Amino acid sequence: SVFVLICRNYKGDVDMAEIDHFLPLLLQQEEEGLLSPAITRGNVHFLWIKHSNLYLVATTNKNSNAALVYAFLYKLVEVFTEYFKELEEESIQDNFVVVYELLDELMDFGFPQTTDSKILQEYITQEGNKLEVAKSKVPTTVTNAVSWRSEGIKYKKNEVFIDVIESINVLVNANGSVMSSDIVGSIKLKTMLSGMPELRLGLNDRVLFTLTGRDKGKSVAMEDVKFHQCVRLSRFENDRTISFIPPDGESELMSYRINTHVKPLIWIESVIERFSHSRVEIMVKAKGQFKKQSVANNVEIKVPVPSDADSPKFKTSTGHAKYVPEKNLVVWTIKSFPGGKEFLMRAHFGLPSVENDEKEAKPPITVKFEIPYFTVSGIQVRYMKIIEKSGYQALPWVRYITQSGDYQLRTNS
Repeated sequence: SVFVLICRNYKGDVDMAEIDHFLPLLLQQEEEGLLSPAITRGNVHFLWIKHSNLYLVATTNKNSNAALVYAFLYKLVEVFTEYFKELEEESIQDNFVVVYELLDELMDFGFPQTTDSKILQEYITQEGNKLEVAKSKVPTTVTNAVSWRSEGIKYKKNEVFIDVIESINVLVNANGSVMSSDIVGSIKLKTMLSGMPELRLGLNDRVLFTLTGRDKGKSVAMEDVKFHQCVRLSRFENDRTISFIPPDGESELMSYRINTHVKPLIWIESVIERFSHSRVEIMVKAKGQFKKQSVANNVEIKVPVPSDADSPKFKTSTGHAKYVPEKNLVVWTIKSFPGGKEFLMRAHFGLPSVENDEKEAKPPITVKFEIPYFTVSGIQVRYMKIIEKSGYQALPWVRYITQSGDYQLRTNS
């Protein structure tokens, strides 16, 4: 059963009862196979997202900026998750008071306000008795120009940890041709700096290298660049300088996409033979197509098997394979996979003598991995300058990681 858990009417221009029409409209669209992220009834628009077992729905009767509404809905998920660890029906029911207080702070009369969970946690806490004391003094941050960082932060040792994480999305067809591939990158910070520091990050950004007449050979062309609100966009648009006052602790500074032909780092060849009424033989060869010095960690290769298969037998040249019947998969796990190496897995399954006539879908093989100290795009942090009025010295640390994103290889069988 579906019911409204909690709602907040910011402007009073949409009737509270309108939400009752949302679910019937959604179900009707689902039945017709026309599901849309924005549903309209009369002059009311429902803009919605789904998270675990919850729908988060915004209603408006104006031609609102949809991108802003969705950004706000995803921000709600992020803030509630920071507060309650898991965002689901139960965590809302257990925290009605806090949820209402957060809804009041996150938006005012239809305009997003303080959306940084670290700042919100300074004056909206989860223990009821603490609330009274905390509320009497709203942090100055809320009224500051720098709404994502509090004043008076002090650390004995000043450090910044920079993680450059690139996820590879690859789709390979059954003939072994790469159908689509791209890289989605993210630069994450863990800032442990005193005071109000000014940071400047330098990357081997192709546009910057072109502007300054440097050799473009070792530079990277980033697309769809998105920044944390702390980055001064006018500076970036002007001369590609990434300058900012960072939030304290962990944050995502920026994300980007690189539209390039990526060579699959772990190449999979598979032969799946089905002998009707008796057995299925599976042979999977995995090859590390990356530098010998690098090692892929926690590799998981998931191979689909028929739903009526049973009595599995496995042989692997490394790692171990196990059958996950509830997902109709064989999962081959390799803790550490050095570049240039090749490994083999064979599986044998029995099939029932009476066959299932229904045609089964042929899901692809998927691969999960992580390669430290390495980025596919060749992106580099050239420098991180840290300036604070007290003049302290601070250390920046950089780590590079490449991991699998949506990594699929279709099979013939």
